[in-house]
Amino acid sequence: MATFRDLLTQTKAQIREIDPAEADVRRDTDPDTVFLDVREPDEFEQGAIPGAVFIPRGHLEAQVESRIPHRDTPIVVFCAGGVRSAFAAKTLGELGYTDVVSMTGGFNQWKDQGRQWSAPRTLNAEQRNRYQRHLLLPEVGEEGQLKLLDAKVLLLGAGGLGAPSALYLAAAGVGTIGVIDMDVVDESNLQRQIIHNIDRVGMRKVDSAKETITKLNPDVRVVTHDTRLGADNVVELLGQYDLVVDGADNFPSRYLLNDASLKTGTPVVHGSIFRFEGQATVFLPHDGPCYRCFLPEPPPPELAPSCAEAGVLGVLPGIVGSVQALEAIKLILGLGDSLSGRLLAYDSLEQSFMTYKIRRDPNCPACSIDPDDIVIAEYDQYCQPHPVPVTA
Repeated sequence: MATFRDLLTQTKAQIREIDPAEADVRRDTDPDTVFLDVREPDEFEQGAIPGAVFIPRGHLEAQVESRIPHRDTPIVVFCAGGVRSAFAAKTLGELGYTDVVSMTGGFNQWKDQGRQWSAPRTLNAEQRNRYQRHLLLPEVGEEGQLKLLDAKVLLLGAGGLGAPSALYLAAAGVGTIGVIDMDVVDESNLQRQIIHNIDRVGMRKVDSAKETITKLNPDVRVVTHDTRLGADNVVELLGQYDLVVDGADNFPSRYLLNDASLKTGTPVVHGSIFRFEGQATVFLPHDGPCYRCFLPEPPPPELAPSCAEAGVLGVLPGIVGSVQALEAIKLILGLGDSLSGRLLAYDSLEQSFMTYKIRRDPNCPACSIDPDDIVIAEYDQYCQPHPVPVTA
């Protein structure tokens, strides 16, 4: 019967090993090399090689394909002393990875030799419990959750679309959420704007939204902008955030936002609702169509009534706003395919989703010119008499 020592000897005979000195040279000379840390979380928290991919040995088989998708990626796998990494290297070979080596001596020897290491930023115990379901997803994990906590998202409006977006972004752990709205809570809002409640009628919407978000997740910092979105502040506002979730329902705000996003390079997750129908898409500045490619000219005011004039089914903005939150999270994490270049159209009466292509206009007056040449101006001539912004 084979002993552990026998198994280790057999395993080492089937893999390639390098010492920390050679591994360090690879780290400096071959940027494609991935250092894979297979220690336990408590070991990782005490210190790690900067930039290493962390997958505990017990989760290696389940997670490595999503974390290191290309089988020809050069991999240096290490543990504390070189034993677990040897078994991990053998497993990676069996999974089809073709360029894998185990680092003898492991992280302990690396550290003892004075090579570069650092104490990585990690989630605390409360955060690990709160975001446990995210951590179970290999595509998210602790690294992705930290990205969410570092992200800054601006919500244009604390209304029908902004409300569900805010709640799900906050629950997901988006670390900074800015809310811009110049309105107060009205009883007529409560049919769909679920971030507010009856006790807050008359309260500033941004303050009501902040109170709800803070009670939902204390990890989230809420920045309130109780002001009108205008040409005088839109560029400065966007410059403070990684992306914008657009919950406005008027064309002046949308065109103004589009111009500013192209100037600052800030992605916009767009949503709109009308009666029983909703739409969502993503505008990535200069990497796909912009809002003007999608809608070069606004329709006349009589053909574009607001929710206050045409009505809206209360649950509809919850669906579209949730789609917007999902698209925002995908952008933050770099997951999947965004809705850039595609319009997702939802019909609640038919309970159907349709996707339409949106093509970039090579002659678009907004995204076809240099960002420095874009003039930020008001669009109040469109769709009057609605103020800017009006939220759904």
